[in-house]
Amino acid sequence: MRFGEQVAIFLGAIFVAQQTDAFAPASRSQNSKGLAFIPESSIIASASCFVPSLQASSTRLFLADDDEDEDDDEDEDDDLNPLGKGVDSVSWLPTVVGKSVDSEISSIQDGAEVLPLFPLGGFVYTPNTEHVLNIFEPRYRQMYTDILMNGTKRFVVVTSHPSEQGRFAQTGVLFELEDLKEVSEQTADQIKYICNHKVTGRVTIHKVLNPEAWETRDTYLKAVGTIHDDSGKDDETPEVATNDVYGAVAAAAKGASPKGEEELKTSFKELVEIQHELEEDVRFTQDAVQTLAVKDGSGADGLWQTVRLWQSFVDQRLMAAQNELQRDFQEKLQEFLKKEKGFKEDEIPSAIGFSDLSPELQEEVQKIQKRMEVELRPLLLESSLTMQKILEAEGHRERLSLLKYFMESETRRLASKKTLKGIFSSDSSSSMTAEEPVAPSIPAEESEDSKSAGESNPTFFDEPDAFQ
Repeated sequence: MRFGEQVAIFLGAIFVAQQTDAFAPASRSQNSKGLAFIPESSIIASASCFVPSLQASSTRLFLADDDEDEDDDEDEDDDLNPLGKGVDSVSWLPTVVGKSVDSEISSIQDGAEVLPLFPLGGFVYTPNTEHVLNIFEPRYRQMYTDILMNGTKRFVVVTSHPSEQGRFAQTGVLFELEDLKEVSEQTADQIKYICNHKVTGRVTIHKVLNPEAWETRDTYLKAVGTIHDDSGKDDETPEVATNDVYGAVAAAAKGASPKGEEELKTSFKELVEIQHELEEDVRFTQDAVQTLAVKDGSGADGLWQTVRLWQSFVDQRLMAAQNELQRDFQEKLQEFLKKEKGFKEDEIPSAIGFSDLSPELQEEVQKIQKRMEVELRPLLLESSLTMQKILEAEGHRERLSLLKYFMESETRRLASKKTLKGIFSSDSSSSMTAEEPVAPSIPAEESEDSKSAGESNPTFFDEPDAFQ
């Protein structure tokens, strides 16, 4: 097994790290809770959670209906849905596979510059976050040496296309190096640098200058891009003289909340209310309604805080769906280890190989993997595309509009769930005979079952009192 590729079956919590040969994510920002990807040839089983191999494809994010009368309705929905075109809903650069350097490179357009390009898988990074990367591949060791020598200390990070090799998103983010430690001696030269970075802005990439480097791997990619600063360095409003009436009015108008900000708060409040009404496993807290960040800029009240909050919510919802699908298997795996392997409760090993499972459990793992491939792939793809769509938005108002759409879509989904729940509850009530006593309703906060359920379900915090 290569360095940087580890697969283990943990009984307490799964640990799966598939590092590309370029880097190993030592940690992510508090707001970034990503998923672990597994090679297709690997199957992971765990007594507490199971993660299948999810290879996102270019399939659409909705189910097609054979009824021709509904096709027109779907087309209309596509026009309104920011992700209606699936993977093609976001902008991608042409693939670099099979391409060679352009011998007729035209002059760089105004405002653009040449930047190192660092593709980092399928995770979408957002401005005003901090990340640590472990660097060990030769070409990226050279990249860090170069940005230190020329003093720029920055490069572009882009997400990769979910199904096409060598194709990257047209909008990436700017990583600025803040701290670097050389750890060659401590790691026997397996890792060269441990680097701390801050994401200070977005970058629109116009062209990859040396596409052949993707396949030759003899150096890192370079691209021409335009930087959009989201660090907040230029957000300070100049002081206005007290006798400058027109200047004061203009400053007040600039500080006024756009209509879209208030609309986003309203949509978020409606979502939180129905989440709590249905007692969703993953839900925002009521306090989050009052502290929702919607302003333009990079401060604590800036919209990028809510973007990362939404990213965490989508990721946690996906993880909850994973746990739900493999809950029965966890119990069977624990029973197998106790009865067949003779382990006591406190002696269960921290890891077990797939080949050590019984044929029946191996077959069940494969079935779960196929089921997750079908049921979770759309959620995984939607999560990635949602963040990339927000990242490439041209401005604050467009980001507000996108977030509002995604929140209202989730509210509509829960409203449908509530309707179905009401129908089945009505059918169940009507089937009771007159002689059967009906138990009085107990408020959720007073129900012992609810209390015990609340104790067993973890609470996830993106920021204090953000969501459960």
